[in-house]
Amino acid sequence: MARIKELNPFSEPLITERLRFENPWWTTGETEEEYHAKPRRLYFNLFHPLVQDTSVNRAVVLMGPRRVGKTVMMYHTIQHLLDAGVPARKICFINIENPIYNNIPLEQLFTYARRATAENDPRGWYVFFDEIQYLKDWEVHVKVLVDSYPKTRFVASGSAAAALKLASAESGAGRFTDFMLPPLTFHEYISLKQLSQLIIPSSLEWNGNITSFFSSINMKELNRHFIDYINFGGYPEVIFSEKIQANPGRYIRSDIVDKVLLRDLPSLYGIQDVQELNSLFTTLAYHSGNEVSLETLSKASGVEKYLLKKYLEYLEAAFLIRIVHRIDDNAKKFQRANFYKIYLTNPSLRSALFSPLQPTDEAVGSMVETAIYAQWMHRDWFTPYYARWSKGEVDMVGLDEKKFKPQWALEIKWSNLYYDDPGKLKSLIQFCEVNGLQSALVTSIDAEGVRQHKSLQLIFVPAAIYAYVVGVNTLQQKSKKR
Repeated sequence: MARIKELNPFSEPLITERLRFENPWWTTGETEEEYHAKPRRLYFNLFHPLVQDTSVNRAVVLMGPRRVGKTVMMYHTIQHLLDAGVPARKICFINIENPIYNNIPLEQLFTYARRATAENDPRGWYVFFDEIQYLKDWEVHVKVLVDSYPKTRFVASGSAAAALKLASAESGAGRFTDFMLPPLTFHEYISLKQLSQLIIPSSLEWNGNITSFFSSINMKELNRHFIDYINFGGYPEVIFSEKIQANPGRYIRSDIVDKVLLRDLPSLYGIQDVQELNSLFTTLAYHSGNEVSLETLSKASGVEKYLLKKYLEYLEAAFLIRIVHRIDDNAKKFQRANFYKIYLTNPSLRSALFSPLQPTDEAVGSMVETAIYAQWMHRDWFTPYYARWSKGEVDMVGLDEKKFKPQWALEIKWSNLYYDDPGKLKSLIQFCEVNGLQSALVTSIDAEGVRQHKSLQLIFVPAAIYAYVVGVNTLQQKSKKR
């Protein structure tokens, strides 16, 4: 019996027609207004130089959770290339999710694009593959392209960050440059909403040194936006849409959470019981920032302990949660990590699953803590810890990874109470005394200034300002590392 060949049902003319539709700049010379008019994320200034730097023969792999703006950033990069004088007919965008491209090798699609534009010379092309995870063994395809066309720049993006990063690390060594696009920082939120007038430069004296910092001309207004950021601020599309904000569950839960939990993770890892996974994530989201153990999680979610560890690994790989480990009051790590904290990587996931928070709600304190942790999670070179012992806790500690000694300590509060009575911060004071720290940071609602407790300097900063500062410093440090 003759073997039936696997054929793509679409002819080359149909595929070419689709390519022309996806690449309107081949005739107009610019991207569509829908994308051209959207504001650029601040991470764009880190991303586009990687694409334009053709001195290194590597593909750029743009990873990130769903709906953080990867496709828009690719279009912004295309417009940037057009503005820089790159020939419009040598820039190609292909959405691999479209069924018309089903099972077509990337090299064949590149050939179709060159035929469609009559630009047969592959040198000098910029080729963008969106939603690359929909092509089986995509990393092999891209690696072959990089090796075969050293004078062509290939860019791939995808939402299944866990699988992308794994495949990139295993098969793309020396061939891929990974770029992770996280949810919005509060700094980016302020920038995109054109609210920078609320922020003014200031300085902070810490450990005898003067460091650049920020303050606000209207702390009440900034805090209103900080609460909006906690409720809706992780996704560029949401912060500009009052319609989505009125019903975040419909958009964020169905288009982001459910697709990851019900489609991406099960297909990548062979998860059988998606409802069990969903139950676990809902429990984690509601209790974001709380200390947990496998025992307590199993009881709260109804998931057996032997599955919990795997599920947590999946959720962390999908960039939905971040596990933060514990140290004791002497800044020593525990030999067995029986207890740890779990934070949402994006606080607005909680409002989508439950309901938006008001500034006076009981849960706001833990979500402020989650939001501040979310700012630090953009630093892949930094590992945060929290300290907990029998009689106390400190919310965040920065350790010197070589000496394993605390460099700084942070207590995250959504209250002005401790500014008026700093002696109530007994755990923080004890931790600093035991570990020889002369100063520590404490967040507040709007109180700011320095309070002295014996020999310890306690620096109070509004939580919104602190979140903003971490975002600013992260981008600056990422720019230096590039």
